Amino acid sequence: MTIVRRCIVSLVLNHLTVIRHTHVKSAIEHLSETKVLDGKRIAEEIQNEIKDQIRKWVEKGNRRPCLKAILIGDDPASKTYVQKKMIASESIGINSETIKLPSSISEREIIEKIEKLNEDSTVDGILVQLPVPEHVSERNVCNAVDPHKDVDGFHINNVGRLTLNMDTFIPCTALAVIELIKRSKIETFGRNVVVCGRSKNVGLPISLLLHSDARNECPGMEATVVLCHRHTPPEQLEIYARMADIIISATGVVGLIKPHMVKPGACVIDVGITRIKTADGKTKLVGDVEYEGVKKVAGAITPVPGGVGPMTVAMLMSNTFKAARNLAETKTAGQQ
Repeated sequence: MTIVRRCIVSLVLNHLTVIRHTHVKSAIEHLSETKVLDGKRIAEEIQNEIKDQIRKWVEKGNRRPCLKAILIGDDPASKTYVQKKMIASESIGINSETIKLPSSISEREIIEKIEKLNEDSTVDGILVQLPVPEHVSERNVCNAVDPHKDVDGFHINNVGRLTLNMDTFIPCTALAVIELIKRSKIETFGRNVVVCGRSKNVGLPISLLLHSDARNECPGMEATVVLCHRHTPPEQLEIYARMADIIISATGVVGLIKPHMVKPGACVIDVGITRIKTADGKTKLVGDVEYEGVKKVAGAITPVPGGVGPMTVAMLMSNTFKAARNLAETKTAGQQ
């Protein structure tokens, strides 16, 4: 780091220290305005909309959409996530099934299972619950799924289409964040956004959707985006965060986003979810954001749980119905 850069950083950090002392007053001013973005309620609205669309779809003579989930091993969190997806599917009229495989299964055997589902014309959507066992390549497994049935949006073709702003299957968590922003009427045009976390399934696609042009085939959100990650120096992260109109954190680092890092009135979306032990020996789910403190500063904030999580499941339902419609249109076009 050059002497000039060190001086600049030092000046900015000193300025931030002064700002922190006035932060409590700003927080109090914004307390009554803070809007809790209820992902659970919005997700229920979306699923009811999809349920109605599927009902009309079936009434026209189409078969119900079908989703197959592959669950490898006995990871408790993965089991819970898949169960939630299956319950949501059945509740809105999507036929679903969980295919359970042992953790000792080989990569080749998993891919063979996927290939059979690819060839099954009654299956519209396929997902492989991540993570997979260490001896299995996540990339090979995701790329084995037919991109037209890839409702998780992880196939390399769908990732590539997303980078080019083309219509595609968007990873569900990224789509959940965007839909939550849209339905909560959070302005993004020309706004500064900080995304913490650069994973190819969450942070990166969120950034792609937020920064891109609204005139594209896959409409973007026209924001100015800074993508931070594990090697972003803490003092730099604080500088970026303080300038942000929207902060989206998807790192799994408990308490990463603290009150003094948030500009009063900013929107804070917490994608992180970690199970921790409390002082009384019980466990609870928390996010990346110090919720109670940040809530006193932010203009809008998502809770954990009950924020992005339910929205992610709703977006999976949306992608599955989209896959069913696309495959039906392709079949009809082939018969003409």
